[in-house]
Amino acid sequence: MEALMGMVLSAVGTVASGALSGAGGEAGRRTSERLYDLLSRGRAATGSGPGPAALPVTESERTAAASRLLELARTSPEFAREVTEWAREASLLAPRTVPAVAHAASRPRMLPPATAAFTDREEVLAWIGALLDEEGPAPGAPTIAVLTGPGGMGKTATAVRGAIELLDRFPDGALFADLEGASAGTALPPSDVLARFLERLGVPPAMVPGDEARQRDLYRDCTAGRRLIVVLDNAHDDAQVIPLLPASSECLVLVTSRHRPGRLVAGHGARTLSLGPLSTEDSVTLIRRVAGRDRQAAPDAVVRAVAEGTGGIPLAVCTTGAGLAVREHLTWERVAQQLSGPSHSHDHGGAAIGAPAPDAPADPVRLVQDVAYGELTPESRAFYRAIAVWPWPTVTVTCAARAAEVGEDEARAALERLARVHLLDEVAEERYRFHDLTRAHAHGLAAAEDGHGRMAATVRRVAAAQLRFAAAADFRVMPLRWRLGPAYRGLVLPGHRDPADGRRALAELRQERENLAAVVRAAAHHGFDDLVWQLCEAMWGLHLMLGFHAQWIDTHLLGVEAARRSAAEFGDPRAVGRMWTQLAFGHMGAGRADDAAGALANARAADRACGHHRGEATAVEALGLLHLKQWEFAAAQRCFEEAQEILGRIGPDADGRADVPRATALLEHHIGRALTRQRHFTAAVARLNDALARFRRLPGGDPYNVGRVYMSLGDAHLDAQDAEQARVCLDEAVKVMTEAGAGLQLADALDARSRCLRRLGRPAEEAADLRAAAACYEEHGDRIALERVRARLAGEQA
Repeated sequence: MEALMGMVLSAVGTVASGALSGAGGEAGRRTSERLYDLLSRGRAATGSGPGPAALPVTESERTAAASRLLELARTSPEFAREVTEWAREASLLAPRTVPAVAHAASRPRMLPPATAAFTDREEVLAWIGALLDEEGPAPGAPTIAVLTGPGGMGKTATAVRGAIELLDRFPDGALFADLEGASAGTALPPSDVLARFLERLGVPPAMVPGDEARQRDLYRDCTAGRRLIVVLDNAHDDAQVIPLLPASSECLVLVTSRHRPGRLVAGHGARTLSLGPLSTEDSVTLIRRVAGRDRQAAPDAVVRAVAEGTGGIPLAVCTTGAGLAVREHLTWERVAQQLSGPSHSHDHGGAAIGAPAPDAPADPVRLVQDVAYGELTPESRAFYRAIAVWPWPTVTVTCAARAAEVGEDEARAALERLARVHLLDEVAEERYRFHDLTRAHAHGLAAAEDGHGRMAATVRRVAAAQLRFAAAADFRVMPLRWRLGPAYRGLVLPGHRDPADGRRALAELRQERENLAAVVRAAAHHGFDDLVWQLCEAMWGLHLMLGFHAQWIDTHLLGVEAARRSAAEFGDPRAVGRMWTQLAFGHMGAGRADDAAGALANARAADRACGHHRGEATAVEALGLLHLKQWEFAAAQRCFEEAQEILGRIGPDADGRADVPRATALLEHHIGRALTRQRHFTAAVARLNDALARFRRLPGGDPYNVGRVYMSLGDAHLDAQDAEQARVCLDEAVKVMTEAGAGLQLADALDARSRCLRRLGRPAEEAADLRAAAACYEEHGDRIALERVRARLAGEQA
């Protein structure tokens, strides 16, 4: 019984902690509601009263809930069987089970390509190897090596080269993240990196927790016992790095930073090594490699003078060598003169290029960048400045074209030219990134030569382009939802749409996620309030489907303020409530119930103030969904019914009228679910059948939601002990989801029907549904659900 207590306590914690955020998807919701039913029955059986159970939030509440389940299990063999079955199922949603799945399914290879021109640093690579060969750190503590030094010193190239050379010693793979820590403003939050790492370790997006603390716990579970290299590049401070440390003494962590990380050293046993400039001999070797074979004939003395002019800083060496490689007219002698004489700080027309003060010490990187800039054509210089007006995580062809006001073909060619002279790095196909020192150089030139007004106009063009992209993709992801903003006007779906188009659109949004967050911040900085809130609105599908709750909350806080200011200046007052409502869902995903409730109260007040009934109904509906997640089913029902009453105020020609039929059908479905949990089965079935009829009357029929209602009807009949009628409904759910091509939802329907078939004593059909569900989960990459279904199959066959 002690072992069962441990399993039940762990399961209660897993399910209760994920109830608010929706972790685990459909399986998580069903497991949470089963726990509610077990606890409610336990209260009645133990004389605690007939009232509903409360979601156990604190540790003491979870311990008490587990104890109540065990007390009843001791007196009822049937209840003991149900509790044991539930706990086993819930354990498959627990973070601690993920590594077993991820080990077999995912060996990440996230390292960027090593540079072919890498030179020297052999002593650094030897130092890293020696750390691994020393007596190992404490159990569960990885080996941590930190490379420090000024920007441009080649820390990234060294860390990547070292990781590649050591890969054979780390068979479980390599994780890599550029933490963008050149400044506090650009530094990525650990939550963003954790979400990315967890998915590469095999955790489906639906299983990634919303809050950083649980992400960190899951990451440690996923890395425990694994042999991984983790490269954390360009760290701003210890606080960025510590949450990303794996929990395995078999792991190596390579950190690069411009600052010495005190807490990593004192608290985690990190070793540090400072990288200095290359020797003149190594600088000569590197610059000759970069310049290429056609440039090998230059006299040694001249090459040496050029190398010395770079100060031995690898960024400066490579930029100089790249310029020589692609410019046939550029001689070694001229470059040597430019790097040593006063002319380096002037362009071809004699204008100063942001020259430092006369008494300032020479900065070799700046000298080299000035030389490279001076060799560009006027068009390339303008392009270089335009794409550096904000620290975009990456620069795409489309955004570069909008920034520079050129066509995409011209932008593509200009990006390639800058990459050839080492002023940009291509980090993915048609996706580029500045070294932060180079971007600072270009940004300074933009400020000096173009001025704030032109830079702000450039940001607005990029933001508008990103808004057009995001709105179009969001429309493809969730075409039936109601939305605000002129960016959605005129968008239509093709008549014969590929069923996979929505998934492709979501992947496109995901790929551009960090740039979208950056453009929200850039637009907010420049006061483009109309674009800020519309960008947030266009990211709704991305965040609702994939999470990334830290970014969600950060951007939508800006969206709230932008919508407020915009409304005060003759903007759209409806946007204020919309932003508050979307922010509330971000708080829900992060497990912050009080913050979510507060945001929804603000949303309702804002929508009521401007007479926006559709928005107010959505805010009240969202509050009902929050109550559902918290097991407050009667309160949820009241919210849904009130939302229906608010929808009824929308007149025939009023804003939001076209969406009323679908919104009402959704609310009927919610009410049916709330009634089911309150065990009012007759009323629940009536409301669910009404929802079904309403969805069927919609243009196109909304097959996805028809299937969802059939699943809820199956749940209601099964809870009412009518397994045969539940099977009939679940048969329809499977049929509808199959016809709609909704793969993951089909898997959920098959999974639900298998439980019904178990009640009916049809093991062969149950096993067939489980196998079909497993195939769907595997096809769509939901490894956790796949493992859960396979465990059930194994149990049935045992």
